Amino acid sequence: MYSFRNDYSEGAHEKLLQALARASVEQNAGYGYDRHSLAAAEMICHAAARPDADVHFLSGGTQTNMTAISAFLRPYEAAIAAETGHINVRETGAIEATGHKVIAVPGKDGKLAPPQIQAVLNSHLNEHMVKPKLVYVSNSTELGTIYSKAEMEALSKYCRKRDLILYLDGARLGAALTAPENDLTLEDLGRLTDAFFIGGTKNGALFGEALVICKHALKQDFRYLVKQNGAMLAKGMAVGVQFEELFRDRLYYDLAAHANQMAELLKDAITAEGFGFLAPSATNQVFPILPNSLIKKLSRDYGFEPWFKVDENTSAIRLVTSWATPEKEVKNFIEDFKNCLKQVDGQGKKI
Repeated sequence: MYSFRNDYSEGAHEKLLQALARASVEQNAGYGYDRHSLAAAEMICHAAARPDADVHFLSGGTQTNMTAISAFLRPYEAAIAAETGHINVRETGAIEATGHKVIAVPGKDGKLAPPQIQAVLNSHLNEHMVKPKLVYVSNSTELGTIYSKAEMEALSKYCRKRDLILYLDGARLGAALTAPENDLTLEDLGRLTDAFFIGGTKNGALFGEALVICKHALKQDFRYLVKQNGAMLAKGMAVGVQFEELFRDRLYYDLAAHANQMAELLKDAITAEGFGFLAPSATNQVFPILPNSLIKKLSRDYGFEPWFKVDENTSAIRLVTSWATPEKEVKNFIEDFKNCLKQVDGQGKKI
């Protein structure tokens, strides 16, 4: 059975493993002060055109979100996120566990825009309610969609005018930045956000995320919070080495582009058979709406996530490709998809 369940089923790209093997026989300084982490941080600052940024390497996305958001907010302040936002539905209440409310609002295809944020501000008027302070966005979103440069500029302008923190979850940032229609760059994010992170776990690393703090006021004593949250790795070089390799010769972008290309093959084939999608994904997550009978047949040979029940006869599933997805497996899925389609009644086919 081949799995399209997620983009972290495989271990790590061979170049990262080789770099880790070389670094493992060295003596490195601890807690992120090793030469690899320092070099990787410098590479990231250069790519983001923010030599003044602070870069912190953490082990995973939820840990990064929890540590960063709880550090950035005062006890009575809250985060605003789309209903589909990872901190709202996929992190077991990690943000709330730190004492900060997540205010979830309807998003369009997983994205936030100033009017939705303004509606929250309009309804939180005084000290009897939490104070909305941080705007959380994901790029790519949990539905595989991406923010355009114009959308991010509008958010940034809005947040700065209203003294809100703009924080971007980049667990799948590589997929967003290499999507065919993308017009954002890391340099744009360094200019437009107050903080963002670059995901390694879902783009060729064994584990690890790189948090980039751009706004000076958010930097103070951040390492204290990292340590207090159990997020400071003694062997910090294990993450630093991987990001050093990912940002050498654009490997980070090449791996993400491959995942997107494999997803595009799936989207094209599914579209050609007349099916629609839950959202217009531009990246490596695909959400086709299919007859339940077809889904049942496909699940015998392929792993994927059931995502959303559309009606009694159809549901959306999630297919995810990765940096390591072989084109052969994608083509096998497409062939089996077509064969299974011949065996079902087609109910719900035209979406």
